Amino acid sequence: MDCQGVIFSTHATARMFARTISQKDVEYVLKNGITIQQYPTDKPFPSALLLGFINDIPLHVVVAQDEDSTCIVITAYIPDAYIWDDDFKTKTK
Repeated sequence: MDCQGVIFSTHATARMFARTISQKDVEYVLKNGITIQQYPTDKPFPSALLLGFINDIPLHVVVAQDEDSTCIVITAYIPDAYIWDDDFKTKTK
């Protein structure tokens, strides 16, 4: 995702802290991850679910992008292997 800047929502910051996910890791996924789902009708800005791998551990990042290409991180989490397919791109349940 091409971000001209990155803002972390209060929710994202709290969840990242609770899940021991670093800002650096989220920024890596923003730069190098792949989009696995788009949410074009999200408000106030369209958002997307990105997948990246940090030291072979999958990381999902939900991010919106405003009209100035600033990325707003909504949340980040390590996907549950019981809910996601082996590629962590598709939900099984």
